[in-house]
Amino acid sequence: MLYAGVVKVVDDTITTGGQLLDAAVRYAEERHWDVLPGAWLEDGPGTGALCSCGEPRCGAPGAHPNRPDWARQAGGSVMAVRRMWTREPRASILLPTGRTFDAIDVPEVAGCLALARMERMDLPLGPVLGTPARRLIFLVLPGASVKVPDLLRRLGWPPASLDLTVHGEGGYVPAPPTRLAGGASVQWARRPTALNRWLPDVEELLSPLAYACGREAAGARGR
Repeated sequence: MLYAGVVKVVDDTITTGGQLLDAAVRYAEERHWDVLPGAWLEDGPGTGALCSCGEPRCGAPGAHPNRPDWARQAGGSVMAVRRMWTREPRASILLPTGRTFDAIDVPEVAGCLALARMERMDLPLGPVLGTPARRLIFLVLPGASVKVPDLLRRLGWPPASLDLTVHGEGGYVPAPPTRLAGGASVQWARRPTALNRWLPDVEELLSPLAYACGREAAGARGR
């Protein structure tokens, strides 16, 4: 278990092209996930890491697709994955959403609170990502992006009142060991295993997630 109030996200300056290739192949081979090579961080003289896209004001350094037709480029063939990362071994690993899964993105503190509550309730859980931006990302069955607004209203939460984002069709999330701005890497707060191969429906997890996000928002207003 990698969470205890905060997720441990480490400085991963030794990530190699071989590690990225191996991880991308595992996602495709073991989980049957589509994967996509993205931009990566390059060391700039005196300025720290810069995004390979060359845009000085890049909004997502090391964590965005390299081409506008990225959705067609993404795939789950192991042979194609090997070919993509052999061509560019430094490429970040992006997982398209709206295909095998959608993703619920919440603040790290709220996500840790929700995780603890979910485990006490013995709810089914899929893999969970932790990012250097102090976010937790819960993988759920596709279709969450359509369901969540109405489900939140039924729970008594105006969707705009919570720091809870759904990544669905046309979106993507970064996957370990991708290195992002600041030099730290995306990590698994809950790793993909044989036990969490079957993902939960968002309806099963949304109540504790909404409660935790609402509590965190109330705490922030009170500070």
